[in-house]
Amino acid sequence: MADRPLAERVVARDPRAIARAITLVENEDGQGAKLIGQVFPKTGHAYLIGVTGPPGAGKSTLVDRLTAEYRKQGLTVGVLAVDPTSPFSGGAILGDRVRMQAHAEDAGVFIRSMATRGHLGGLARTTAEAAIVLDAAGFDIVIIETVGVGQDEIEIVRTADISIVTIVPGAGDEVQTLKAGIMEIADIFVVNKADYDGADRAAASIETMLTMTSWPDGTWRPPVLRTVATSGTGLPELVQMIERFRTETGEALGARRRARAEWRLREILGRGFMQHVEAHVLAPGEFEQWLDRIAAREVDPYGAADAVMARALQGAGPMPIDHVGIATPKAEEYAAMFKRLFGLRTGEQEQIGKHLLRFVETGDATLELVEPTADDAPIAKYMEKRGPGLHHVCFRVKDIDRAMADLKARGVKLIDETPRKGAHGSRIAFIHPSETGGVLIELKQPK
Repeated sequence: MADRPLAERVVARDPRAIARAITLVENEDGQGAKLIGQVFPKTGHAYLIGVTGPPGAGKSTLVDRLTAEYRKQGLTVGVLAVDPTSPFSGGAILGDRVRMQAHAEDAGVFIRSMATRGHLGGLARTTAEAAIVLDAAGFDIVIIETVGVGQDEIEIVRTADISIVTIVPGAGDEVQTLKAGIMEIADIFVVNKADYDGADRAAASIETMLTMTSWPDGTWRPPVLRTVATSGTGLPELVQMIERFRTETGEALGARRRARAEWRLREILGRGFMQHVEAHVLAPGEFEQWLDRIAAREVDPYGAADAVMARALQGAGPMPIDHVGIATPKAEEYAAMFKRLFGLRTGEQEQIGKHLLRFVETGDATLELVEPTADDAPIAKYMEKRGPGLHHVCFRVKDIDRAMADLKARGVKLIDETPRKGAHGSRIAFIHPSETGGVLIELKQPK
């Protein structure tokens, strides 16, 4: 089985392949992105349950019991437990997985701890991708447990199909944990450790806050449940409520997942843009220079961002063809031919080095007729080998220095190390034909 492609092994629910796949997406390299592209068509089956709440609320034990309840129903379960990052190894502190050892030998359960690696919001940056891997592996339920969160770490709502907010009684002012952010994401409230003093008061506080919100007809009103995860009390009722939510809000699930996809796409685009800027737009150390200038009040953050974006977007979009170069021993005769056949007029002519250039206007692009004026001119040597005809295709760029630097960074061989002088005051450079299948490509920055 190890000889099969990793994506196939993930879909076959090979635990080692799943673990390897999640490691790839955690590393945020090209292999992980490629794998997601391969397995994504196999996703959409799993139901994603998010469990969040403050530290000490018993989330891990609750997830452990939820997993057991779903296994009783014959459903397979994948668990992503987000833990704080180790200050020594950079990995997850595996407290959650230790608490779930009862499922270690169960082939129908896969548990993975993920380190936040400094990412805010209660999740790791790639938790959503890890959930895609588990979905593609065919798990019926994917439970995502956040790291202990505060009042505004609400990223779970952008990742899960249902968000369960867990509250623990006796931790001080329970209402303090229910500020707008964490309050608004809950689809179900769970007062865990309900055998503790203060459980009734905590539940009453939540109910009071819920009554202060108007709920239109047909809108799901978050229920408040009590559980004792250590003993399993209230867990069957919690599973029933999850299924009720899934049934009653089924029509809205598509819209919720679409909104989730929009947020994720925007986040990936933003991250990818910054990676592009740092790798291809800014010189080494230039980002720090911008920070120094902002700190010195020489430029404001918006002005700095506008300047960097303007450079990053230079040349964005389709690269237009400026002209097509044609080698000819008699440019005047070729120009007359184009006029006779197509009614095209000849524009200005110019002497560049040992070549006479005549330009035939065609509208969007021009034909550049290149005639040698000396026997040792490059075009003369070209025609000795190949005869007259198509010589090169020229693309117009806004910043030829940046275009050449980008090509060099990608290992593309150029004929010119620096731009040379072209017609009409332009700056030009040529890509080596070995890189383009034998076609000579010119880059041109107009004057």
